[in-house]
Parts: sequence; structure tokens; C-alpha cells
Amino acid sequence: MKQAKGYFGRRKNVWSVAKNAVEKAMLYSYRDRRNKKRNFRSLWITRINAGARQHGMSYSEFMGKLKASHVDLNRKVLADLAMNHPDAFKAVVEKVK
Repeated sequence: MKQAKGYFGRRKNVWSVAKNAVEKAMLYSYRDRRNKKRNFRSLWITRINAGARQHGMSYSEFMGKLKASHVDLNRKVLADLAMNHPDAFKAVVEKVK
């Protein structure tokens, strides 16, 4: 019942309804902690692709050359550079080319 605090209607004060609501919420939270990682990786890839295409490269070409030139920047950092620091991202692209 303590976990159902804040729920609406019978979900907050009827034991069987609250128990079912809390169990379902726990399943959603477990599932979505994994989905969140997928969603962010997808977002980062989209941002890197957009930044790379501004400099005449596709995402796959850029990542392949990045690995070949032994630049150890992960997708999260690359996406941040592409979005918030375009000059720094351009420097990375020029180093990779």
C-alpha cells in the first residue's frame, strides 16, 4: 500500500487493485530501464549522423574511420560534440579524414 501512494481512485486504497497496479508498475520500470539505454543510443547515433553528414560523411563511414584512427570517443560524447560544440566535432572529423 505504501508503494501505491499517489495513485488515483481505488488503486491507492483497495488492496487487490493496489497490489496489481504496483506489480504492473514494477514490470514497466524494469522493462523501461533497459529501453532507456536503447533509446539514448538511437538518439546519439542520429545526432552523430547529422553532424557527420554536414561534413560529407555518412555515420557508418565516420565510425569506421574513427575506430581505424584509434580515437576513443564514445557515442554519448560524440553526440554532445556534434550538437553543442560543432567546432570540436569538425576537428574530430578532420582528424579522422
